[in-house]
Amino acid sequence: MTLTALLTMLAIGLVAGWLASFIVGGRGLLSYLVSGVIGAFVGPVLLGALGISFSIGSPLVTQILVSAIGAIVVVLIARLVA
Repeated sequence: MTLTALLTMLAIGLVAGWLASFIVGGRGLLSYLVSGVIGAFVGPVLLGALGISFSIGSPLVTQILVSAIGAIVVVLIARLVA
């Protein structure tokens, strides 16, 4: 993985976690980043399993929204477990 790809993934995760915090609440930059990056992996898997596919504008915007959905799911599951 190149440095550019890593930084892009972290930026998408940060934005996705920040968006998710509006829905489920958040506690700071680190929690946004962690939930968003994990959500970047969970979101596509979850939506793929449900057969949901959408495209909004650019692929970057679509990836951010899918990651935010994944981050919301991750945070809700973490709260149920804790």
